[in-house]
Parts: sequence; structure tokens; C-alpha cells
Amino acid sequence: MRYIVIGAGAIGGTIGGRLAASGHEVVLVARGAHLDALRAKGLTLATPEGTSTLDIPAVAGPAELDLREDDVLLLATKTQDAEPLLTEWAWRPVRNGTVAADSLPVVCAQNGVASEPIALRRFRHVYGMCVWMPSTHLEPGAVEANGAPMTGLLHVGRYPSGTDPTADQIGADLAGSGFLAPVVADVMRWKYGKLLANLSNAIEAVCGHDAWLHATGLRRRVTAEGRAVLDAAGIAYARERESAELRADRVQILPVNGAERVGGSSWQSLTRGTGSIEADFLNGEIVLMARERGIPVPVNEVLQRLANQAARDRRAPGSATPDQVLALAALPADAG
Repeated sequence: MRYIVIGAGAIGGTIGGRLAASGHEVVLVARGAHLDALRAKGLTLATPEGTSTLDIPAVAGPAELDLREDDVLLLATKTQDAEPLLTEWAWRPVRNGTVAADSLPVVCAQNGVASEPIALRRFRHVYGMCVWMPSTHLEPGAVEANGAPMTGLLHVGRYPSGTDPTADQIGADLAGSGFLAPVVADVMRWKYGKLLANLSNAIEAVCGHDAWLHATGLRRRVTAEGRAVLDAAGIAYARERESAELRADRVQILPVNGAERVGGSSWQSLTRGTGSIEADFLNGEIVLMARERGIPVPVNEVLQRLANQAARDRRAPGSATPDQVLALAALPADAG
């Protein structure tokens, strides 16, 4: 298999770098200054074990590639960028006379649960990947991955459910490249569980990392709203303890180059000033399901709004306090 990693940021860069370092054929897809740096100097991958520079081919998009029947498209962008990219790649010709949408597998390695159905509108073979991997991308050409001794926990399975030989091969390639990579028939149950954990991403982005650490009441409240909505919808989700038991001492968060990891994916989006954030597909996913069922979720609504406003205005993390978030949600400061 050749892995075409669409979105070579924190997640895609780490997965692509680890696969390439283990001898797998990889192509990274990036844009702007990050693409320029990858082409000029290669990918710098820093881990608790040390820092390496990997010479991996990098392209801007499908027009620069001759797609093969053994290609795997691994989508690792933020979910808000998924639809145009999936459209761009879906109808490209493959050497065997088909188009990518009919013959190539696409793996959605993203937070949230929206990319898989978006992909299935176009691609026949869609796989979910539940990503638990502490990694960071703040500088062009460089990513950091803090997980050790395994780099991350990556559940893989067919969407909407099931497994097949392709999932087995992807899981085996990841396992041989330093990941804990269970192949599961219920990958979306794991992704819905991860969605609940990711509802706090907006707190870290809006309030800042230090405030997020101490905002236990706010984090508890946002998760409780999400859990109530999933329960009302009859959607199964993995509990955090299941993931924690799997990770145990196999995926520990350790310093890289002497520094602790500071912030998650949404925090990184505001820190880089990208102009967009994934809150519509995290908190917004809960808001959507809640509105369909007439369930109030004021904390998720406020966080979705504040995160999007901060991204639009390119504000750094820390533009509001946890108490201000609770006040906007019309809740007392000690709510939760």
C-alpha cells in the first residue's frame, strides 16, 4: 500500500512520518508554508525518543499524483475542510481505469463523526479512525508527537461498521510503525466516545490551557450535555475508561525536547491563527442533535459560538474565562 496523507499537520504528519520511517511508501499532502518547508527540508518529527528529519514526497493535491490501485487516502485535515478535499480527490482517475471514489479506500483520521458520512456520499470504501494521539503542529515542516512507547491509539474499522482485509492491513501497518492500532467492527462507537472527550477542546481554545486545566466544573458540564444527547439519540459510545485501559502504560504523554505538550488541536488552530476551528463538528455536533430533539445544551452552544468568533477574529487562546462562559450560558459559576 501507498499511503497518501491528506493534511500533513499534527495527526497526518505523525502518522505519515511513522509509516515512512518504518519503510512504507508515503506521500504527504500539504499547503502553503508547510508544503514549502516539507519540499525544501523534509518532515521534522520530534518524539520523546529524539528528533529525525524524513525525506517524504510532498504534493499540493491530486493533480500532482498518478493514482494507483494500491493507494490508501488517509484524510487527516480538520473536519471543516473535509468536504471540498473529498470532492477534489474522489473523481480523479486511477491507473486501473476507475476513479478514486470507486476503488480507493479513504480513512477518516479526524475528530468528530461527520467526515465518514461526507466521504460515503462519494467513496465506496470508507473507514473510520478514532485518533487518540498527543501531537502538535505549530511550525512549517515540523510536528511533535508526545506519545511513548507507542505513539498513539488508533482504532480502525469500516464505516458504518465492520472490518475487512483492507482494515486489517492498515491496522497491521500502523502497529508495525509504533502505534496501538486495534481493528474493530464498531469504530464509530469509539469515535462517539472521543467526541465527548473533544467537547472540552473549545474550553482550552477559548479560555487558554491553564484555565482549562482548572475548569473542572465547566468541563464536566459540557461533557454531561453531550452524554445526555447521545443517550437520548440511542447512540452507543465508548467510555473514557475503555480507552484509558487500552492506553495504560503503552501510550504515555512524555516531554519532547525537554518541553511538555501545551495544547490540543483547537488550541493549536487559534495559536496558528488559521482562521477556522473544528468546533462546529465537535460542540456543534451535539448542538445539532440536541436541537433535533428539543434538548437544551447551553454550554455547548456558547462554546461553539465563542470558538468560531475567536477563530474568525484570529484571537489567541484565552479570550474568555470559564466564569464568562458559564455566565453566557446563564449558569452559576459553580455549575457542574
